Amino acid sequence: MKTSLITIFIVLTLDQVLKLWIKSSFELNDVIFDLGVLKFQFIENPGMAFGWSFGKTWGKIALSLFRLIAVGFIAFYIRRLIKNNAHTFYVFCISLVFAGALGNIIDSAAYGLMFDSGTTWSDQFQGWIPYFGVSKLDFTGYTSVLQGCVVDMIHLEFYWPSWAPFGLGGNEVFPPVFNVADFSISTGVVFIIIFYKKIVRDEDFKFFNT
Repeated sequence: MKTSLITIFIVLTLDQVLKLWIKSSFELNDVIFDLGVLKFQFIENPGMAFGWSFGKTWGKIALSLFRLIAVGFIAFYIRRLIKNNAHTFYVFCISLVFAGALGNIIDSAAYGLMFDSGTTWSDQFQGWIPYFGVSKLDFTGYTSVLQGCVVDMIHLEFYWPSWAPFGLGGNEVFPPVFNVADFSISTGVVFIIIFYKKIVRDEDFKFFNT
């Protein structure tokens, strides 16, 4: 239990402190710093991890509800793992996934109520409309619950060499911008894949047994 709680606390704290600072201090697309391959640039994402998004308000709400259900299931799963004495590293990995998912839910659920401006969907223009200036954390709100946008900032910018096949030459290898929550989810999943045989037991998938 301690491993899970500490992991979730650290990830959520780092994720939210960074997001709140960037959202309340910079304008959209501002570059906070640029180290070449690693760039911090403020982007708002109305959709999924790594910049993938759905159109229209209903898609945003549906995605937020799906996230809530998924987080609830993962929380239940972590509890079962701890009760059944699962491998500590496996609990740590699942906790990383949970913390990342919860971090992005906080953005979607609350940021639209906490800040005075943000990216919103326009039926007139059939697209997501950016805003100008620096948002204020004054709780006046710019949209309804579950319709806030996720704050992204981490951009690994490097390109395929000119001789790369399939027309990839000169294109960016990994264009999505992501955040600490996305990184936490990806890290947890990658660790599970790598160490699966050592840390996962058959009984870890018996979700509803006592």
